[in-house]
Amino acid sequence: MEEKLSAAAAAAAGLPGRRGQPAVRCLGIAVDEDNVRPGALRLIRELRPQWAPERVKTKLFTDGITNKLMACYMDEGMADAVLVRVYGRKTELFVDRENELKNFQVLRAHGCAPNLYCTFQNGLCYEFMQGMALEPEHVRQPQIFRLIAWEMAKMHAIHANGSLPKPSLWHKIHKYLTIMKTDLITKASNPRFRQEVPSLEVLEQEVAWLKESLSQLGSPIVLCHNDLLCKNIIYNETEGHVRFIDYEYAGYNYQAFDIGNHFNEFAGVNEVDYSLYPSRDTQLQWLRHYLQAYKQLSRENQGSGGGVISDQELETLYVQANQFALASHFLWACWALIQDKYSTIDFNFFRYARLRFKQYFKAKSVVTALEMPK
Repeated sequence: MEEKLSAAAAAAAGLPGRRGQPAVRCLGIAVDEDNVRPGALRLIRELRPQWAPERVKTKLFTDGITNKLMACYMDEGMADAVLVRVYGRKTELFVDRENELKNFQVLRAHGCAPNLYCTFQNGLCYEFMQGMALEPEHVRQPQIFRLIAWEMAKMHAIHANGSLPKPSLWHKIHKYLTIMKTDLITKASNPRFRQEVPSLEVLEQEVAWLKESLSQLGSPIVLCHNDLLCKNIIYNETEGHVRFIDYEYAGYNYQAFDIGNHFNEFAGVNEVDYSLYPSRDTQLQWLRHYLQAYKQLSRENQGSGGGVISDQELETLYVQANQFALASHFLWACWALIQDKYSTIDFNFFRYARLRFKQYFKAKSVVTALEMPK
């Protein structure tokens, strides 16, 4: 069995393995994404040698649209489950796996992520979080969105160890556009593609406009999840908290992007309905919970800051979040076009890209009319 210690785990933002932090096991096993079970069971033999192989139960989760995910467990209630996540085909085009591992370690150290058991050639194994993966009808409930706002604030309040990180948003968008230019050129000549997707020229103009407009809004750069769709939120009703899962896109970014992106996800993924986008009133409630938590947590972390939320702060974050929601539509539309070419997951990525571009142009005139408070 080929096994080594991950360098990324050992370098995780102040968590180096050589300074007493356990580095993550790296197993030399590749799992077939079209037939996950045999590879998953090989991993379990390494991670849980005390489990009788014939008694190990498996469950394949089918909600993800980036990776394949299987739980392996002995206990009927899945309390002992190990999750085996197999990276989707060509996802290395838009996911920095070293960075994902580093962020996983940082989030774990701050109580925001589950235990990470190992990496393998094309995936990760980690602890199963007890609870319910949320749906759009849950994230609009005040007793749940209060918890989501708190958990996001907890993540955003994690310190950057004195460095001044750059936002990942523009790098990601430019990377996706470059892939589209080189890999989707044959599709771009297809009449249907040309009719239903904006031209690269238009997309580049939009990116230039977005960067110029959004960079001026003064949104802080914080450690963001960057992909907070409903299914990436696990609600544990017994313990009264939520936890976020899947940190592939996590990294330093604009605070308002993470919030605006989450508001977009109120519309769902499989049956997208933008009439479910949160109202101004719902957003202001959500943002007030968030700001209270963020101020409190930042004060605890840095020994400064005040806890009172002014109307001006609230309105500023409302405008920022809604304008950054545009960048979220744009980013995931480009992402979906690349997935449409490469992914083996059963999901209509082209339709999803069309919906996100359509909503981007529809929302643009509305949110650009919002003015920052004086």
